[in-house]
Amino acid sequence: MGQKYIRQFIQILISLGIAVWIFWFLYQDIALDELIDQIRSSNWAWIMFSLVISMLGYLVRSWRWILLIDTEEGKKVTLTRAYHAVMIGNLVNMLIPRAGEVARCGVLTRTNGISVGYLIGTVIVERSVDLLCLVTTIILAFLVEKELFLSLTRQLIDLESLGQTILSNLPVVVGGIAVLMLLIFYIFKQFRDHGLINKLQHFFREILSGLKRIGKLSNPTGFWISSVLLWVIYFMTMYTISFGIPSTANLSSGEVLLVMVMGSIGMIAPVQGGIGTFHALVAFILIQLGISEVDGKIFAVIIHSTQVIVILGAGLISWLIMMKLPSWKKPEQT
Repeated sequence: MGQKYIRQFIQILISLGIAVWIFWFLYQDIALDELIDQIRSSNWAWIMFSLVISMLGYLVRSWRWILLIDTEEGKKVTLTRAYHAVMIGNLVNMLIPRAGEVARCGVLTRTNGISVGYLIGTVIVERSVDLLCLVTTIILAFLVEKELFLSLTRQLIDLESLGQTILSNLPVVVGGIAVLMLLIFYIFKQFRDHGLINKLQHFFREILSGLKRIGKLSNPTGFWISSVLLWVIYFMTMYTISFGIPSTANLSSGEVLLVMVMGSIGMIAPVQGGIGTFHALVAFILIQLGISEVDGKIFAVIIHSTQVIVILGAGLISWLIMMKLPSWKKPEQT
């Protein structure tokens, strides 16, 4: 048991070290004066409005979670308790990547008597749907900003020469794909009892069973509407904050959508609160949109820092409130 905790502690230190290194590498050339000037010149009415929208997003996420907790077990979860649990989860995620999902389930188990296993199942469904929404948003961003997408791809890959190479070697390419698919099938069949293969199979089975579970909810329509609304809120949070910063005030809605997609990808990286990865990807896409490197990096700092402050403040308040609540006790049978 001691070795397990040591290994987890080392993993946390490594992820934090990577995050800090990426952040330092990005901002080592940014003068503090430039950051202060950008903060002073920003329209904080827009930025504060974006924070109000993001808080609405946490409420919507809490409501969606309630819709998933479709059980007679324990005490019925109110929107207030679900919100506080979600904010505690976000707070813990700032310290330990992915641990917040377990933390928020543990909070409701203590206060409402619903089993951790059941609640973790609902979180897996949430994350599966969020992944589906992210992929859909990426496709939407591609359709809206197709030329920019292709331009970015051309910077990484010579599409024309790649296409010619594939066409001139089409039989080899088709044969290679067929061999690769057969190899994957063989590996999954031959090593189906291996730990990694089991985890992959279990992961995809959980996603499939989770999506099937949504159809059995008492309000599946509300669940899907809230899931879509969440991503609209994410976009509006980014869009409104872009108005508040002079360097990004003229970005189109399609360009902001691209920034949001890159930021979302950065946030799912296994580092504390997306530190470093969020900043790197958001700054990268802004530079491609014609924003200066300094302004792009400062924009990433402002939007990430304001969200972190909200999570820290609201998360601590939620933690204090939930810790004062008594633990749930099963009613005695009469």
